[in-house]
Amino acid sequence: MVPLAQVTLTREPGIRGSMRAGIKGLELHFLVLNSNRSVRLQVFRRRKHRQQADSGTLWQLQFDCFTAESGQWVFVWLETLPNRALVLNQSLQVINEKSGPKFHYTWMPADRVIEVSVPEDPNVTVRLCHQLALECEELHPPFHKQALVSRHQPAVLPYEYLLPCLCIEASYEHRDSQRKKKCPFQDQPEAYGPELWSSMQIEDYSTSDEAQMAMSLRGRCLLYPSASLCWKDSAALEATCSDIPSSTATRSNQIYTLEEVDVHPRLCFKFSYINSSHVECPHRTDPAWNVSLSVNFLQVHLHFHSRVPASFSSALCQQQPPLGQCVPEPPVYTITHPEGQGPWDLDLILPWRISRSCVLVWRSDVRFSGKQLLCPDISRKHWGLLAFGLGLGLGLLVGIILLIRWGLHGFHRDTPSRGHSRPILLIYSPDSEEHKQLVCAFAALLHSALCCPVLLDLWELGHVGRLGILPWMYAQREHVSQEQGQVLVLWSAGSARAYGLWQGKARAGPQLAPEPHDLFGAAMACLQGELWGTSGAARQSDWVIAYFSKLCGRRDIPQALRYLPRYRLPQELPGLVRVLQGPSSSTPSWFHASAKSLVCRLLRAEKKKGPQNRPHKRWRKATDRLAGSLFPLAHPKLRRPNCT
Repeated sequence: MVPLAQVTLTREPGIRGSMRAGIKGLELHFLVLNSNRSVRLQVFRRRKHRQQADSGTLWQLQFDCFTAESGQWVFVWLETLPNRALVLNQSLQVINEKSGPKFHYTWMPADRVIEVSVPEDPNVTVRLCHQLALECEELHPPFHKQALVSRHQPAVLPYEYLLPCLCIEASYEHRDSQRKKKCPFQDQPEAYGPELWSSMQIEDYSTSDEAQMAMSLRGRCLLYPSASLCWKDSAALEATCSDIPSSTATRSNQIYTLEEVDVHPRLCFKFSYINSSHVECPHRTDPAWNVSLSVNFLQVHLHFHSRVPASFSSALCQQQPPLGQCVPEPPVYTITHPEGQGPWDLDLILPWRISRSCVLVWRSDVRFSGKQLLCPDISRKHWGLLAFGLGLGLGLLVGIILLIRWGLHGFHRDTPSRGHSRPILLIYSPDSEEHKQLVCAFAALLHSALCCPVLLDLWELGHVGRLGILPWMYAQREHVSQEQGQVLVLWSAGSARAYGLWQGKARAGPQLAPEPHDLFGAAMACLQGELWGTSGAARQSDWVIAYFSKLCGRRDIPQALRYLPRYRLPQELPGLVRVLQGPSSSTPSWFHASAKSLVCRLLRAEKKKGPQNRPHKRWRKATDRLAGSLFPLAHPKLRRPNCT
């Protein structure tokens, strides 16, 4: 029996040129004379080995498991494909061998070698190889050499990596000798350590433009590890990588792919096999977006720079020293830049309450993303924080009269009762970007002064985007009704025009009237249904209309809505507060002045507006100016959401 037929072909220099011209493979024939049994095998070269094969003079072809009886003669001939440029033949007699050679080995991990010895003659040839599916592949140079072992002379074989597929193969010196293998490291835990991953070649194909993470993994052994995402706490090599649930990648031809991923240098693949794992991060160090943080008086400014269309979310959190974690606190603030040519620069402003607060920032338009932790550092001359600390520490020296007359004397009068706070759903018409900023600032004033939840679509853009404006509007309306809150319509001259357009479409008939596609249209449809119902008779409602006297007048309110409670701001602000939060509620003394100042500054900004000015810069300047004047220092627990 011949377990392995091996033919070594030495090419003559004269036929070297013809071998390089169009040779695609070899055809090998076996013939057993006694039985006339023949076997044919065709072998074709891979493209990546073509250049290497043409450059040398020695070809070696191995064909495993051709059987023949002991003592029989076997003829073997070989020819090239397709033009038979080379034809070789050889005959051999099968030698009677009962088993392969016997040998012993000793593993020396300190020297990274394996010593092989034989107990008796004859001599044995040994080598190290990596066991694959059908063959034992030789090691890479310079560890690929074979060694001769005798009874008096053992062989020492060095290895590059300690792997579970590392085997010792021994055979006698004559050709077609039966070979014997031992793979001693398949059950060794040391073979599944760091060297297993160091022996693998990992290539990164991740692209941030397509939000796809892809890596290929090729090793010396036939192993199929799993891959999932993890987020590194920092950019350091030894940083901990926390697993992201339900983020297993799909594998196809040793390429691991995962879609809807925020490709970031700290969002990595964790390859796992048995009890071993390896973390591989994207090789590109430039992320698709970055964020910077600055702190002013009671505000945290986040500046985003992105070269891909994306949405970003952030939330305040408090660090827990024993665990080192930072648990996010509601609400979550989201900002989305429009489609178009990039890159984009965006700004998001968050309220900052306590010096120990940090901010979590992440990309929210993809399925998998890591949360970056940003903590303000007041030790680097952040003058806004220093002024805030000095104001708190030296308050008696700076404003003792203000604190006594306004803080201590008016504390009980100015602080609304939290036990009776009711939600407020704020409705408006999107007249202009400046008007949206007015709505946001007025909502922040209501939230801070009355200590009640204010429901505004501009603060929940992510939720509105997922549900749609109509479902979100009716869900908030139902919540306000259950909590006995109020729906506050902030009327303006643009609201009158929007109402006229909506009323014209509504009168056109149910077949021609389209569904309302914005907040104002949805609110008017809901209001009409509640006021008149199915019987056509008006009934009581919890809707309230408020308008700023310098922006519009009572005549701008349609005749159909004039029986609803109407309040002129800021003159009738106390009455509006009593309607929103009950008869026992009181208006803080600073609320009236803040509302008046807000409108005045909006009017000045509109007068100075020019076509060349950029709206988002005016918003930011207006917000910075209002931050220190609209909110008094006597309210340190101020929570002012932002809708930038």
